[in-house]
Amino acid sequence: MKFSAQEEYGLRCLLQLGMQGEDGSLTISELSQHEGISMPNVAKMMRVMRRAGFVCSTRGKDGGYTLARPANQLRIGEVLATLGGRLYEPGFCDRHAGVEDVCAHETDCSIRSVWQKVQSAVDQVLGHLTLQDLLATAAVTPVPFQSGRAIPLPMLVVRGEQRS
Repeated sequence: MKFSAQEEYGLRCLLQLGMQGEDGSLTISELSQHEGISMPNVAKMMRVMRRAGFVCSTRGKDGGYTLARPANQLRIGEVLATLGGRLYEPGFCDRHAGVEDVCAHETDCSIRSVWQKVQSAVDQVLGHLTLQDLLATAAVTPVPFQSGRAIPLPMLVVRGEQRS
C-alpha cells in the first residue's frame, strides 16, 4: 500500500486553493511555487480535478483555479479516489489470478477479507473527512514554504531545554 505522488500533490494543490478563501484563486505557476511541484505536474493535477468537478478554471489575465464548491463539501475520500483509486477494488482478484483464468482461492480467500476490511475502514475515515478539516489542521500547524526538499522537523522540548 502506498500513497501516490499524484494523490499527495493533488491534495496539496486543493489545500492551497482552500487557503485562498471562497473567492481566491491561484494560477498553475503560483501553485507550483507554493508547493515546490513542477508546473507540468500541477497542470496535470488541476486538469484531473477540474474534470472531476473539484475545481473551476478561469482563463485570462485574472484567471486561475478556484474551488468548485465549499471546502466543507469536498470529501477527501472522493478526491483521493479520483486522483489514485482505492486501495482495494472488488475486481482485483479477477485481474490478478496468477497464471490461471480464475484465482485458485476465489471461494476461500482469507487475504481478500483482510483487504475488504482495510478498505472499509479507510472509506469510513475518508468519507467523513473534508477539505475544511484539513484546512483547520493546516491553520493550527503552519509550515513555511521553503525552496528545496528539506522538511522542517518539530522541536522536542525536554525539561525546559529545546532540542531539534
